[in-house]
Amino acid sequence: MRILFITATRLGDAVLSTGLLAHLIRHVPDARFTIVCGPVAAGLFQNLPGLERVIVMEKRKYDFHWLDLWKNCIGHKWDLAIDLRGSAITFFLNTRKRLIMRGGRRPGLRVAHLGQVLKLSPPPLPTVWLNDADQTMADQMLLVSGPLIALGPTANWTGKIWPTDRYLALWAAVSKTLPAARPVIFYGPGQQERTLAQPVLDVLPNAIDAGGHFSLTQVAAMLTRCCLYIGNDSGLMHLAAASGTPTLGLFGPSRASEYAPSGPHTAWVVAPGPEGEAPIAGLSVATVAEAANRLLAETHS
Repeated sequence: MRILFITATRLGDAVLSTGLLAHLIRHVPDARFTIVCGPVAAGLFQNLPGLERVIVMEKRKYDFHWLDLWKNCIGHKWDLAIDLRGSAITFFLNTRKRLIMRGGRRPGLRVAHLGQVLKLSPPPLPTVWLNDADQTMADQMLLVSGPLIALGPTANWTGKIWPTDRYLALWAAVSKTLPAARPVIFYGPGQQERTLAQPVLDVLPNAIDAGGHFSLTQVAAMLTRCCLYIGNDSGLMHLAAASGTPTLGLFGPSRASEYAPSGPHTAWVVAPGPEGEAPIAGLSVATVAEAANRLLAETHS
């Protein structure tokens, strides 16, 4: 069975869609998948069971990227085409069945909207597929004794970034629960991400620098070795939750009612104020530390 799966260009949305793929893998074990996604999310699917290929869709003027996708897919016959972008592309392809998710934002958890595509309630949890090389690299990178706590101080929008000068006080509060813990700092590729993470690396001299030049599956493998993740609403937050790491999301002007982390052990804290408008600077160290310690207690009891 050949399945065309068109998912998001943004990493967080692409991670949330992995639960649908996991469901299909369990129920259609002979499925062969072609994944369509943006360049940032492409590495997420490299170890997907049944993967035939990943088509990276680079955005072009006048929506010509959809024409490029049509050219890539028109020569194939599909048993099922799933379009999570809400486009019309699958109507111009040879497919026995098509499922199209309605586009645009609407109230409610994004992961629940994704589950509705396959009529699944509750929706399947996001996941990530790792190979032996990912696991070996993570073992070598995090070859330290004691528990590890992951921190994600960056995001794709400055409005979502909790002030980095608060991480020293946060670490002092959280490490009281786990005195032997070491911080692991995660961030994405590029100088902008490095610049955002640098103040946290500077104030936590024993921190492990786990950002900038790792693949998504390598990052996920490292996250599985951490007993807690604390970070802004971002693709990395969703990746941590999908990896099974207890995850605490920090929300300000973004909406936790839509994008709260989804995984086996997750929690989130929201800055005071109207949802979608609250400045994340209003989120206090005490509030974040209390939620982090509570999540640690729940997952290590």
